[in-house]
Amino acid sequence: MNLHQLEIDINSSSYEKRIAAAQEIRELIRKGTVRFPSLAEVNNHVHTSFSFSPYEPAAAVYRAKKAGLSIVGSVDHDSIGASLETKRVGEILSIAATTGFEVRVSFLNTPFASRKINNPDSPGIVYMVVHGVKHSAVESVRQFLEPIRKARMERNRKQVTALNDILLGKGVGLIDFDTEVIPLSKWSEGGEITERHILFALAKKLQKNLVKPVELVRFLREEMGVEIKETIQTLLLDENNPHYLYDLLGVMKSAFLPSFFIQPSRDEIPEVKAVVDFALSIDAIPAYAYLGDIEQSVTGDKKAEKFEDDFLDELVAYLADLGFPAITYMPPRNSKAQMARLQSLCRKYHLMEISGVDINSSRQSFNCPELLEPEAVHLVDSAWALVAHEILVEESSSYSLFAGDNPLGPNLSDRITTYSALARAMDPGDTSSVLTSVSHLLEKGESRT
Repeated sequence: MNLHQLEIDINSSSYEKRIAAAQEIRELIRKGTVRFPSLAEVNNHVHTSFSFSPYEPAAAVYRAKKAGLSIVGSVDHDSIGASLETKRVGEILSIAATTGFEVRVSFLNTPFASRKINNPDSPGIVYMVVHGVKHSAVESVRQFLEPIRKARMERNRKQVTALNDILLGKGVGLIDFDTEVIPLSKWSEGGEITERHILFALAKKLQKNLVKPVELVRFLREEMGVEIKETIQTLLLDENNPHYLYDLLGVMKSAFLPSFFIQPSRDEIPEVKAVVDFALSIDAIPAYAYLGDIEQSVTGDKKAEKFEDDFLDELVAYLADLGFPAITYMPPRNSKAQMARLQSLCRKYHLMEISGVDINSSRQSFNCPELLEPEAVHLVDSAWALVAHEILVEESSSYSLFAGDNPLGPNLSDRITTYSALARAMDPGDTSSVLTSVSHLLEKGESRT
């Protein structure tokens, strides 16, 4: 079978077909029939079809491999459903893999309750990421997230009703939640449905009923009150644009989502401390997701807006008090000045720095060359340390990067160095080699005394 067909099959709706395609691609790589670059770049924050993405977990891993990444991490909203497939295909294709989930948490009982922190839609509600979920904790995570999924499902139905009130009488039809939104998701397999799914259903309906791009652009402007920048208009007027629906979704998310968005209830947003404590209890790594003030959105789906920079010192101190051991951020989206300030605060409070650029559109590249620049290259070591952490805590909680009795280093900095070296030396197709390497280290006495 040729590579083109395998690339289709690895993104199939059939799990069995995806795994078979991955195995065939592995054979092509082994034979030298196909060759991919081998880069130092990593990405720990790739969304899959279990939240919103054009990629099934296997396809996301493959795309990362094809781009030359050395590590890929799946992170889905309110779902851990991609975890096992991500790890399995990572081993098949010999690329290091990590898994986790992203969740919104309540800061409504904190000093920041009335502030817009890192969430464009909701003051007092924060996005955070739980990295490094070990295999044996996947079921616990699924149970922890299930009430959140159910509460969000109820709100999604109400949002579609609100959207239909806007669409009524505009000649493009209404959105049916059960037949047009749910099928875009992996809800029945433990996936989440987000506002992007609703907007994608709307994008497909508009494209179907407003065949000519010029009609669609006019409808967005005149009937829906959407402001469209010239650069985006050019993309929407291009009939051959392969990313058309994702570009259309992006402009609607930025400019139209507030028209039908309903603020989540407390049932959907757990208290931040509860999520931090849960993550630590399963040896995972809860990380605050730094956004920073936005001057111009890289992805086109966020407005220029101020977020946590005005009170960052106060916020990071509070995060450390809450028990956060890490902060995650995206170098392509932040200025060097923003990163330098954040990094200084992480050092002050002994917080791990984790990187990752969220991938949820076919237009986005899996590559992140910014990570190899001097002010960000240490994040590559952190990513490798995260890989080793996820493997080692399956053996013992004492191997957590943050365990007080960790035998592999007296402090976080030393452990990151050691863990990074362990993971870099492993065979991604046989992650148990990390455990063997640790045993050798301890036998030689190369550990904390």
